[in-house]
Amino acid sequence: MLKSLQPIDRISLTLILIFSLAIGGLVWGGTACGTDCFLRMGPRVREFSWQNKKVGAEDKAFIMTFDRPMDRKEVEKNIAIAPPLSGKISWAGRRLAYTLDTPAPYGESYEVTLKDAREHFRGKAEAGQVMQPFSGQFRSRDRAFAYIGTLGHEQGRLIINNLTQNKKAILTPSDLVVMDFKFYPEGDRILFSAAPKSLGDRGLRELQLYQISTQLPENASDSQKAELVLDSKDYQNNQFDLSSDGETIVVQRINRKNPADFDLWMVRSGTEPKRLNTSGGEFLIAPDGQTIAVAQGQGIGILPLKPGAEAIDFLPKFGKVLSFSRDGSAAAMVNFNMDNAKLRYTRSLFYVNNQGVQKELLGIQGSILDCQFNATDTHLYCLLTQLLDAEEYQEKPYFASINIKTAKVTPLLALPDFRDVKVSLAPDDLGILFDQIVTDNTVNSADPLTTSSGEPIRESRLWLLIPPPDDSPSGTKPQLEELPLQGFRPQWQP
Repeated sequence: MLKSLQPIDRISLTLILIFSLAIGGLVWGGTACGTDCFLRMGPRVREFSWQNKKVGAEDKAFIMTFDRPMDRKEVEKNIAIAPPLSGKISWAGRRLAYTLDTPAPYGESYEVTLKDAREHFRGKAEAGQVMQPFSGQFRSRDRAFAYIGTLGHEQGRLIINNLTQNKKAILTPSDLVVMDFKFYPEGDRILFSAAPKSLGDRGLRELQLYQISTQLPENASDSQKAELVLDSKDYQNNQFDLSSDGETIVVQRINRKNPADFDLWMVRSGTEPKRLNTSGGEFLIAPDGQTIAVAQGQGIGILPLKPGAEAIDFLPKFGKVLSFSRDGSAAAMVNFNMDNAKLRYTRSLFYVNNQGVQKELLGIQGSILDCQFNATDTHLYCLLTQLLDAEEYQEKPYFASINIKTAKVTPLLALPDFRDVKVSLAPDDLGILFDQIVTDNTVNSADPLTTSSGEPIRESRLWLLIPPPDDSPSGTKPQLEELPLQGFRPQWQP
């Protein structure tokens, strides 16, 4: 009969016979073994959401999914993270969520292990099978920061210093002088303003926006090509900010032909720059990426990022927004106390949230230069000044930690002097980077490096301040370290 069949039919019948024998063998084996075969394998972790991933401060929880219901108490007792990361466990069916109390410290590799936990049989008293041991790995982002160099071939160039890899590299070409910069949220790129070095101090009026990768080149002296984001042909570009999702840039621009034409512009990838038709001074994009806080006259306007949109809210009490909390629900704002004759010449720091709370944290005779929320939004780290009783007007700068709940102010470090100090708090709260600029008015006025007030920069040192942990004994002093780097405007990589 087979001889009468076509070759393709004979092949088909042969394959059917082979598959039938294989299936029969599996069925016989499964019948002989019974359902215990599956059970003897034991439960297992089906998915670990952070497996082989690199996490940052915005990553707050990992998910562990099991293939069957588990004895939750045993899982919670046996799960381990090395190095340890404190957190809280919650459940949703077969999924365990571990939410960190604080961001994972940067520059570390972590292992999550789980063994000896059992499955759970609903309504049955007997113990379930012991799970298959699980081991998962992830790492946090490298600990790194960028700054603008001040000496030699580094002068005016953007430099990244990776502490985890112990590498330093120049990112921008030698013909550009960088004035300011912002990291994109993933830390993979930097947005910066710069002008040709040949223009000297006239470059402040010719700033253009560029972006560049933060990937370390193989040769530390090799710079990359910067990509132009916004030119300065018809408008002078001043202050700019980048949204927390990296999708929106807002720039303060002045029409070169008509200086009275002063407006904020919105720049988004793939579209032409658009006017916001919004007057005002200093501004910050809120963490939601949809609104902006702008100093307008005698108050702060909160506006949608849409051309010509009306203000959502107006806060007449405040004159400056220093920073937003990580989740965008609160902000640190300054009241200059201009409407109070008794408090005039003082400054007040307020905690303002979206529930209508306006809590005064501090009132001083001096200045409130900068304040940044820590990773858990429980404290503010501030750079303040104290007005000294002297014949000549003089302010003494210092760092302080402020507990938002109790309004307790803890001085951290007094500075001998300050000139346009830039402060940056690490995303994992490790410490505060700041610069110490030395100006020199005898320097050639054509020198391209200047402070925001136009003073020529002769040199600048970088410092790292590590505050004591919240649970430290009273009187514990912060650590202060001078970094072996010459530069200014340091910023931690997200």
